[in-house]
Amino acid sequence: MKPDILLVEDISTALPIMELLEPHYTVHVLPQDGGPNDVSAAVAKRIRALVTTTNKGVEGALIEALPNLEMIANAGAHLDRIDLAAASARGIPVTYTPNISAAEVADLAFALLLSAARLTCEGDRYVRAGGWHDGMLRFGIRVNRKRLGIVGLGRIGRVVAKRAGGFAMEVHYHEPRELADTPYRYHADLIDLARTVDFLVVTCSSGPETDGLIDGPVLKALGSGGFLVNMARCAVDEPALIDALENGVIAGAGLDTFTDEPRVPDVLTTMENVVLTAHMGTKTWETKRTFATRTAANLSAHFAGAPLPDPVP
Repeated sequence: MKPDILLVEDISTALPIMELLEPHYTVHVLPQDGGPNDVSAAVAKRIRALVTTTNKGVEGALIEALPNLEMIANAGAHLDRIDLAAASARGIPVTYTPNISAAEVADLAFALLLSAARLTCEGDRYVRAGGWHDGMLRFGIRVNRKRLGIVGLGRIGRVVAKRAGGFAMEVHYHEPRELADTPYRYHADLIDLARTVDFLVVTCSSGPETDGLIDGPVLKALGSGGFLVNMARCAVDEPALIDALENGVIAGAGLDTFTDEPRVPDVLTTMENVVLTAHMGTKTWETKRTFATRTAANLSAHFAGAPLPDPVP
């Protein structure tokens, strides 16, 4: 008999994964916003694996509701919405799909940076509304030969730095410790980094240690000519950012992640100096196909009794 697996939501529209799963497993799907109570006792006893995504995650209550759960497969690299402690307490391995989408996330970060500085979204709205007949749009600022600060020089941050090289930008970065294998300028103090650069791109990992890392003092240091680009969930103090944008503390922002996704503060949607995207860093079909195939490979290895290709350390 095919093993029973549970998808924590219908991910078929986001990932081309069902054709990889249905030939090998009996697939059950939780309804949107579903929880442990949406799984019947009979089905819960049969579930041997959970499949989830970075955005959805897995709550401990759902893990506890599945008495024969053997593994959790996460189609994504981030784990902050998975109750790893609950899984570990039951000895349930978790897999993920790391090292796939750094270039795609860096591409979008640079797209946001360019859009915020060169007013591409504002210009699009201006032309569509017929504003050009009334005069020219306000000026943006150039990007080339400016100073770029990167908060989190990991896989994504390093690709952002490479992209910056094509614009002859001077790259600076902040990490808890200086990295020996990079030519970029290190700042141990985050406020010092913000004070030095024209653009601050946040690509640090998400987690308790980075929640609210970009706060009011950092934004004040970035200054009235500075731009913030955020790719890291919860790393920016959202009320402080809104205050900084409303009061001209910084010039503008490009934001791909938000504190309470998919809910975005209404005030951000009304600001002309902000470019917003819907947590789209990994959302290319090439990336999603790889997420799907790697997730399926992790499931296959588990049920074959083979070593897991991508276990969470």
